[in-house]
Order: sequence, then structure tokens, then C-alpha cells
Amino acid sequence: MATVTLRNGRLIGDYLAPYVIAELNTSHFGEVATARTMIAQAKEAGCDCVKFQSWSTESLYSAGYYRENAIAKRIVNKFSLADAKLEELAAYCREIGIDFASTPYSRYEAEFLVKVCEVPFIKIASMELNNLPYLRHLGSLGAPLVLSTGMGSLEEIIRAVEAIEETGNRQIIILHCTSVYPAPPETIRLQNILGLRSEFPAYPIGYSDHSTGIEIPAASIALGACVIEKHFTLDSSRIGMDNQMATEPEEMKAMISACHKVHTALGGTGRILDPSERDQIPKMRRSITTARALKAGSVIGADDLDAKRPGTGIAPTEIGTVVGKRLKVDIDADEIILPEHFE
Repeated sequence: MATVTLRNGRLIGDYLAPYVIAELNTSHFGEVATARTMIAQAKEAGCDCVKFQSWSTESLYSAGYYRENAIAKRIVNKFSLADAKLEELAAYCREIGIDFASTPYSRYEAEFLVKVCEVPFIKIASMELNNLPYLRHLGSLGAPLVLSTGMGSLEEIIRAVEAIEETGNRQIIILHCTSVYPAPPETIRLQNILGLRSEFPAYPIGYSDHSTGIEIPAASIALGACVIEKHFTLDSSRIGMDNQMATEPEEMKAMISACHKVHTALGGTGRILDPSERDQIPKMRRSITTARALKAGSVIGADDLDAKRPGTGIAPTEIGTVVGKRLKVDIDADEIILPEHFE
């Protein structure tokens, strides 16, 4: 089984208990107070980690783009969190006991997250799959990397992983992802988790979810997904970037409960009967019974026998040991035959 150990010691691996990341994205609206409330609510819902976006107007778009889209610069500036705010939020996460992570969009932002915020891993956005020099830099920082694969062909994903491996970093978690917001079920192709595991057997495979509802993340657990990333918000009715498709606290709590129930229900591949299931055998299975009334001295034939509940007598598999036996007592029809009835 492929595993990765995060910088805080948490072991992540296929078919292990899922590590749930609440993607806060821009649903904090650039407000630290809102972000702190979101962190607390994510912790209460059962999330293992909250993840932010480390971007600035300089790291996200080019100057030429802003010249043609002036409003974009104002939006990016409004929803971004400065270093001091991210550091404050990282400290708050440590205080209440939930992991803090973020997605960097520049080398400086990545180094700040690793060295100052001491994140357990670096999340790599799907858009970086073909940014090989940047991937090599992230790999060289030595932190575990969580690589999202939305918009990527298999060939692009392979090249991205190879670029990271060139740095000697083998602490990689790969997330299946469909970069549509929200993603309709027919676009998700959840069995890609199995395809990625086949292609990358050395690395754990998780799932970054952009669907609405809780069913699809829970289903991914049955395929062994080790990480579940889900957009999180306090209020999905508020207008904002991807906020309308994000999950509110109560739904997030329900999703996490469903994921852990599925994980618990998976068990192993070996056939094991639980003691509580064994207790059902005498109640639910059948015993050999008489098909008609039989007299003492009768030699039992196959046509004289039937099988009915409860399973407290001779099992039907042992019918060969009963046929041909001579009775020493009378037995009424539809009664369980016991060894003491034979001569």
C-alpha cells in the first residue's frame, strides 16, 4: 500500500482513514474574522485540515491581463490574504488543533508556507501540471506535495510527477479532480482513481471534489481515496468566486460522517465472520427435519427428510450421515431430527 507521511507525522495512504481537507478558497472574502470562524466550523465538522489560496495580484495574472481586465486586479486583491494574515491563521489552526495548508502560486509563496507557516504539505493546483520548472522548485523544498490533476491528460500528469521525482522528492499524493465548478456527475469519472493508482502504484491517490452533495466523496472512499478535498463555506447563498458550489458546515459534517462510515464498512479482502454474525447461524440457518411422520425401526430415506429453521440440529450438509440410519423412536412430521433419535 502506497503511503506518505506529512510533516506533522500524519500517515496518508490508500484505503486508510480519509484525510479531509476543507478548501476555503475565497469563501472568506478576504476577511480574517470570517476565515477564523470558518476554521473553527471546519474543525467542529470533523475536517482534518483547512486549505487557503496563497496568491497576490503579482503572482496570479500578468500585468497585460490586468490592463485589459481592470476589475480582475481589484477582485484578486480583495480575496487575497497577505503573509501576516496567513501566518496569523496558521497559528490559530495550531491553537485549536487542525492542520493549516495553502496553495501557493509563486516560489516565494511556497517557501513562505514551508518555512514560516510550517505547513504539513504543499497543495499544487491543477493549473500547474504543465509548469514543470515550478513543479521542480516545489519538489526541491522537501515537503510532501499534494498534486491535483484537473484539466490534465494522463501524459501531462506523468510528466508532472516525473518533474517532481527529478528533485528526489517521492512524497507525492495525487488527487483525481474534474475542474468544473460545480461538476455534474457524468463529468467526474470516479474510477479514474483506480486508473491513477494503476499508473502510479508508489503514490497514494485521493479525490478533489467539485460536485454538489455528499454522495460522490463518500463513494470515492470505496475506491480507496486517501484524501478528500471539498470546498467549504459558511453561507453558500453569498455571491462569490465558487462560493455557491461550496459546502456549508452541516453538510460537511454529514459528508465526513458518510466517508468514515464507508471506510469502516470496507474492512479487508479476507473473508471474516464477525462474532455478531456467527450468532445468527443458529437462528437463520436450517436443520434436517422430517418430511413425514416416521416410526421407530424405520430406515430413513432421502424423501423422508426436509430442512427448516432453526439451525440447532443437524446441518443440511450432513444429510448423507442421516440417510440410511434406523430410528429408535417415533418422530412426528416436521420435527428436527437429532443424533439421539438413531439406533
